[in-house]
Amino acid sequence: MSCPHVPVIRALLVALCGFSLGASLPPANPAPFAPRPFANWSSTPPRGWNSYDAYHAAITEKQFKAAVDVLAQKLLPHGYDYAVLDYMWFHPGPAGWDPDNRWHTWQPKQQRDSATGLLLPQLTVDAHGIPLPALNRFPSAAHGVGLKALADYTHAKGLKFGLHIMRGIPTQAVEANLPVRGTPYRMQDIAEPGDTSSFQGGIFTGVNVDHPGAQIYYEQLFQMFADWGVDFIKADDMLRPAYHEREISMMRRAIDKTGRAMVFSLSYGEVSPSRAAHLVANANMWRVSADFWDRWADLRRNFDLLDAWSPFIGRGTWPDADMIPIGKLMLTGWEFAGAENLNRTKGRNERHDNFTPAERQTLMTLWCIARSPLMWGGDPLTSDEATYALLTNPEVLAVNTHGVSPRQVVGNNHKDDSLRVWVSDVPDADARYVALFNLRDADAAVTFDLIAEEMRGPWRVRNLWTRADENPVEDRLTRLLPPHGSALFKLSR
Repeated sequence: MSCPHVPVIRALLVALCGFSLGASLPPANPAPFAPRPFANWSSTPPRGWNSYDAYHAAITEKQFKAAVDVLAQKLLPHGYDYAVLDYMWFHPGPAGWDPDNRWHTWQPKQQRDSATGLLLPQLTVDAHGIPLPALNRFPSAAHGVGLKALADYTHAKGLKFGLHIMRGIPTQAVEANLPVRGTPYRMQDIAEPGDTSSFQGGIFTGVNVDHPGAQIYYEQLFQMFADWGVDFIKADDMLRPAYHEREISMMRRAIDKTGRAMVFSLSYGEVSPSRAAHLVANANMWRVSADFWDRWADLRRNFDLLDAWSPFIGRGTWPDADMIPIGKLMLTGWEFAGAENLNRTKGRNERHDNFTPAERQTLMTLWCIARSPLMWGGDPLTSDEATYALLTNPEVLAVNTHGVSPRQVVGNNHKDDSLRVWVSDVPDADARYVALFNLRDADAAVTFDLIAEEMRGPWRVRNLWTRADENPVEDRLTRLLPPHGSALFKLSR
């Protein structure tokens, strides 16, 4: 006999403790929150492409348009409808960098010039401290157009346009003490001294959340994005190492004031489930992991993170396991230009991803059963067809779109946490999606005990990866899986 209060207790314990209770308790849905109209903007997990994993901070307008052309052809028919321009679009690149002739990636840092005292290279900002596109990378932004022309191009291809931003104000604008447009305030009035971004050497400075001019600054920033036609905002430096609760709320208000539907995504994790109520009330999606790369350790870690967040999946707000780093990654090895540096040993070499075929499938299976947003990070122009095939299996993608109450039912509440099973319900049907995972370094049989989950058969079995029917099951579903392997099924009456 189950207690009707158990789901609420489970959700509270997960939120307070930041870990999953495993299969011993039934799945829980989030407690009701106040109406959130913005949740309607992402009624299913957002799906698309982000430029970061392939192009880092250096993507150009020409490259972004070329990527959009491919995305419209290969991924848009499968529901990948966002193209997100990530990271430092207002940075012109290091001295001597030529975006047109021998393009390469670089680290977007600023350094203090001993002669002038300025931070160099100077970011592209307007007279009121608002970041603008670097014209050497985005020439269509000239004459005050901003990124509207690029957004229009993206929209014309049937895609939505997304943009990465950093929390706060460009530090160079604070040092110059530029005025806040239409107010008596200046940047040093609204900045929080010492609250600089946690990476890239403090290139941005946080705002003084108690100063009225800070909200005005954010409202002007997001109104510019709305005027450009931005559909998706990825706000960085929001969650870790500090959780910037009040700045998140300030951005939420600024977005809502524009009147434009802009999906609000927060980075980067790991954020604790103790923040769930505030996140659900303010954001469409939020990172639950640190930066995720093509390493098995990263993938294994996300099993526990997504399990801990499972009570809060859905209702237009989505725990985000991060971008999908498969296909061609880290073009030119990022900041190390030149062929002599492409094979260095620290893992940042230009490459097709390092996952095994089994691990690639496991990644997609976990992201889909847990209903994480599906934001691909590989290079659309040079990734192989096997990558596109993995991203576009319609029966697998349906699990991400339609699954209800996804939850881990076998996993880390056992002494051996290397065999995992996830289940989600199929809406309006006597059916379940079931994912089996072998996290071991050797072959293993993974069993889902249907009777233990009050799911006695018979059940028809559909293998979603092979898109083939298999033998019916009665009381258990068992498969022998390779190391780090997975299987995904639909069980139906």
